[in-house]
Amino acid sequence: MQEDRTTIPKPTLRERQRAAVRAEITAAAMELFLANGFDETTADQIAAHAGVSRSSFFRHFPTKEDVVLGSFASAGERVRDDLRARPAEESAWESLSHAVALLLSSFVNNPERTLRAQAMLADTPSLRARHIEKQLLWQEMLIPDVRARLGHDHSNAPDARARALVTAALGCADAAIQEWVSADGHADIRGLYADALAAVHTPRYPLRAARNG
Repeated sequence: MQEDRTTIPKPTLRERQRAAVRAEITAAAMELFLANGFDETTADQIAAHAGVSRSSFFRHFPTKEDVVLGSFASAGERVRDDLRARPAEESAWESLSHAVALLLSSFVNNPERTLRAQAMLADTPSLRARHIEKQLLWQEMLIPDVRARLGHDHSNAPDARARALVTAALGCADAAIQEWVSADGHADIRGLYADALAAVHTPRYPLRAARNG
């Protein structure tokens, strides 16, 4: 199922500028969070470090938690977009498990920073609570596309299959992440994810063989 990229509107100059400011604020905030701690860092300090006003900070991020978890929403959108772009002949589980693997990219590409961010998440109750909210949003975002792959007829008849698959796939990613953090990042997170997937379902695609690709 190939996406027709010619139909995707390009972001406006205003949107690109806003995204650039958000990225600068996020980078400044994460630098302070990782150096000084989440609770010890204030919005004023973040704004000053990013070179923006306090009001500008709050225009882009309603709370400090949103600075850390804002990227989680876009990560869910990337998973959904990848799921939609998977080949039509793949099973719902196969497509979903591949798409959810995108959530592990930062663990492979920037393990040290990601490990510190995960430790901050684990030690901060407010962040954990917001993270759970984001994950619930991911589920609702992914379920319609999984239902479509399952051949759901769009009737109002209850059908728990898509929700079960999405919950299982995200749970496998969470399990892999937690084990990776417990090992202080000294583990193959893709292999952990493949093992978790195999524990709940045997996919047609050999994920374990491809995990080092």
